[in-house]
Amino acid sequence: MSKNKPYIIGIAGGSGSGKTFFLKCFLEHFSAEEVCLVSQDDYYIPVAHNMTPEENKLYNFDLPATIDSEHFLADVQSLINYEPIIKQEYTFNNPNAVPKTLEIKPAPILIVEGLFILHFKQIADSLNLKIFLDTDEDVALQRRLKRDLNERGYSNDDVLYKWHNHVVPAYQEYLLPYRESCHKIVLNNTNNAQDIVRITDEISTELRHKLFGEN
Repeated sequence: MSKNKPYIIGIAGGSGSGKTFFLKCFLEHFSAEEVCLVSQDDYYIPVAHNMTPEENKLYNFDLPATIDSEHFLADVQSLINYEPIIKQEYTFNNPNAVPKTLEIKPAPILIVEGLFILHFKQIADSLNLKIFLDTDEDVALQRRLKRDLNERGYSNDDVLYKWHNHVVPAYQEYLLPYRESCHKIVLNNTNNAQDIVRITDEISTELRHKLFGEN
């Protein structure tokens, strides 16, 4: 492989599409020296410390304007140039969470993941492989409810309000239009972990053969 530019994979999917588990399975096929990951979620512009719970409920986090896109693009470019980046982890509006300092070291494979990565044209144009995680809306909503109620402390009403007023409209405007331009569309309605493990096995085997000459 050329050292001039990493092979860049974009992984996009709406809320509840299973990006976190897909990435966990996918990354298990590579060493830390072979792959690095940068997540759009770590570039949210901090606002929660100024908000009441009601303001937090009404604030729409599902818009490109909530992302510090300039910083996001700059860090992606640094990794493309084989320069490490250091930044604060995003804590999903939890005032009690202490953010970790993340050091991301460049690697021959760069994964960029997030809701708006295909909408941000400069990032989309740099991707060598675009993977779209596609999930039926009712399945995605059940996953979102489980996560936000258990892990992030939102009420059922708050989750449903955000889902119908923020999440679904943003998905339809800023992600769904790019679905057909992706190289791989992964339907992820399963609750069987082995289905995703098998798909990540197949994709990673293809990549290891293509990039590292492995059979």
